[in-house]
Amino acid sequence: MKLNKSWPVLRTYDSEHIAKIALPLGGIGTGTVSLGGRGDLRDWEMVNRPAKGFTPKAGRNGQPIFTLFAKPAGGKSVTRAIEGPLDVSAYEGPAGCQAANHGMPRFRHCSFAAAYPFGQVLLKDSDVPVEVRIEAFNPMIPGDADASGIPMAVLRFVLKNRTRSQVAAAVCGSLANFIGIDGSESARDFRGRSMPFGARRNRNHFRRGRGIQGIFMDSEGVDPKAEAWGTLALVTNARSKVTYTREWSSEAWGGSVLGFWDQFSKDGCLTDRYADGTDISMGSLSVSVRIPPGQEKTVSFFLTWHFPNRYSWTWKNKEKSPNDWIGNYYTTKFKDAWDVAEQAVTRIPKLEKDTQEFVSAFCSSDIPAVVKEAALFNLSTLRSQTCFRTPDGRFYGWEGCWDHIGSCHGSCTHVWNYEQATAFLYGNLAGTMREVEFKHATDEKGMMSFRVNLPLKRARQYGKAAADGQLGCIMKLYRDWQLSGNDAMLTDLWPKARKALEFCWIDGGWDGDKDGVMEGCQHNTMDVEYYGPNPQMQGWYLGALRAAEEMAAYVGQNEFALQCRDLYESGKIYMEKTLFNGEYYKHIIRPPAKTSDVADCLKLGMGSKNLTKPDFQLGEGCLVDQLVGQYMAHVCGLGYLVSPLQVRKTLKSILKYNKRASMHDHFNCMRTFALADESALLMAAYPKRRPKQPFPYFTEVMTGFEYTAAIGMFYEGMVGEGQSCISDIRARYDGRKRNPFNEAECGHHYARAMASWAAIPALTGFRYSGVDKLMEFACSAQESKAFWSNGFAWGICSQKRSGKSVYVTLTCLHGAIKLKAFALTGYGYLEFGRMHTVKRGECIQMVVTPNDPAVKHYLA
Repeated sequence: MKLNKSWPVLRTYDSEHIAKIALPLGGIGTGTVSLGGRGDLRDWEMVNRPAKGFTPKAGRNGQPIFTLFAKPAGGKSVTRAIEGPLDVSAYEGPAGCQAANHGMPRFRHCSFAAAYPFGQVLLKDSDVPVEVRIEAFNPMIPGDADASGIPMAVLRFVLKNRTRSQVAAAVCGSLANFIGIDGSESARDFRGRSMPFGARRNRNHFRRGRGIQGIFMDSEGVDPKAEAWGTLALVTNARSKVTYTREWSSEAWGGSVLGFWDQFSKDGCLTDRYADGTDISMGSLSVSVRIPPGQEKTVSFFLTWHFPNRYSWTWKNKEKSPNDWIGNYYTTKFKDAWDVAEQAVTRIPKLEKDTQEFVSAFCSSDIPAVVKEAALFNLSTLRSQTCFRTPDGRFYGWEGCWDHIGSCHGSCTHVWNYEQATAFLYGNLAGTMREVEFKHATDEKGMMSFRVNLPLKRARQYGKAAADGQLGCIMKLYRDWQLSGNDAMLTDLWPKARKALEFCWIDGGWDGDKDGVMEGCQHNTMDVEYYGPNPQMQGWYLGALRAAEEMAAYVGQNEFALQCRDLYESGKIYMEKTLFNGEYYKHIIRPPAKTSDVADCLKLGMGSKNLTKPDFQLGEGCLVDQLVGQYMAHVCGLGYLVSPLQVRKTLKSILKYNKRASMHDHFNCMRTFALADESALLMAAYPKRRPKQPFPYFTEVMTGFEYTAAIGMFYEGMVGEGQSCISDIRARYDGRKRNPFNEAECGHHYARAMASWAAIPALTGFRYSGVDKLMEFACSAQESKAFWSNGFAWGICSQKRSGKSVYVTLTCLHGAIKLKAFALTGYGYLEFGRMHTVKRGECIQMVVTPNDPAVKHYLA
């Protein structure tokens, strides 16, 4: 059995590297179920919260499973779970193996292939007359958040007859009606109180609709206000014979599973049974096909869900109340899970084609495969329970997910500052985050609550500011304005953005003496407060000053723009002359004379209890992301904030001091994300003096910070070194040791890891200004192809050299892009005589010569 040729593949995993794979299937803000490496469905996380390890089961019935019946003409029939073998780590438990459906026979051989969101599982067994390819995905189309936000898992089973006889086969999907259970514990009402199992009164219905038929699941006993109240559906669009049962038997001692297995094993068909009024848990849908010798047949299933009751991540009281309801955007688009299926199934061919076009275009780029893997696979975080949308369409995010609850609420600014995927792929969603940060979370004095409470009327209740978070938001506003060219957004948000910058200068603030240097109490992403000038906060400050200078000048506030420029120049000089120690930038610890010298809104109490003699400082450490402000400035197109020579020297020092080829001799006093012979960049190294108690995470390894350093290397032309750092990360997430679709930090699916997307513009040199209508790429020395995206449109730019001329073809594959000029950095700049709007399916061809303003172009 071969892989689907029309689906792109970035990475394949053999049978030794599939145990940890769980590829999230679901839309942005809808929750997911994951395709396991052996072909199982695991981590059923669509019920408004994370549910790691949860595979639904109720009563004595089985658990969700897809099964195969196959019988060659004149031969013996076989029945199998459509999965590969269980990993040996699942063998042991207090009552034997604890894996879902552990007693069912499986295929002997299994491999996995992926280019997110596409996952493929190949299964074969010498005792089974057919080989199986599982194809699973959910549409993901950058620039179209709604098409990328459908609560559905597309599950396709391709059966290949490897015999010389016709094979009668059937694929059966069995789904537990787990409405009322969210994976964290037993069924609960909307206040979180447990419900008796029988009180759920869940019901399964067989339905036929527009081009589909299948089982619809609801509940008449679960509280309609409960988080876990909703609907499920398992449908097929098959035109061949379909049989079903709305209920498995309730016999004890394995009789329920036995009854299903015996019936399905006869001929692949099911007989409906249903006992009205019982708490039904399992329903099954079987599709029968006949496969000629050597041929293939495909059976498609669509799993859909609809759970409308999301509650706030910050309850007002000890238990949820109706005032804490915030809802889900996706449930405003569909009436229930059946409506999802009726609306979406007929659209899947078009949505699949568009998704293929995106992933294929991205994978065709010439950048290293491991870099593409890091960028693309981390997009799965957007589909996880880390992220959600409220009914008004706004986009929010936890920092990550614990097993059964979100980790660290509030679209935390100092974490989400690092990620670049949302802005470059879903500009409208990024725009809602900027609107929340400035219009709702920022008060009239300019203090931005770095965690947003919900509902939105509580946005400022957290009431504390983070130095890096607040300043990074100013840079993000500049980035998003440039990518979109949305002057209305800038006009709307600039007044609060200016106040957010001026907040730095309050008495007892970060730069209270207004000298361009961050010196005050600076709460930051290390979850403590730094005191005194340090490279991390100073870099964010310089970047915010430069961004504010550009935005102020654009809106006609020239005096303020000059003020920002003066402060930037002063701060730049200080950082270069005082913080740079010849190898990297250090932190000069400068505590306040007394606690009252610090503004109250800057005191979080997470760091040192003695502010005048603070613990948890960076000090003279070499910090892995000390150039994070420079990283962001490059992404934004703001250029260098400090000396390029110092930047390059600092990155070399990070490689010298922070990089570990092995962790065998490394002592770590906190969380461990790298072990044994794994390679990584440490959060900090202390080649000189170390404080007695440095900041908490100094001995750790975290991927988002590693990406920040690696991408900084890309921008400095240190491509091999940066690629090596990213290769080290992805080697740790190899499917055997960790899930390739779940880079953890403070929780699963951690937002900061989406910094990996910045590697794409860093290596291609891509920059787009929707304000100036200018697109720019690095000039390639040979024939090249680069993927580009600005959050609203995307496509490919190819270059081909002939002598001093570079022939450029810019293709738009989605959306539309407006251009007045085009540049190959440091080579040639083309200014068009008029503005071109390049629409989907169109291309513009150019000939670029050194410093030649002339342009030859035509639209094809």
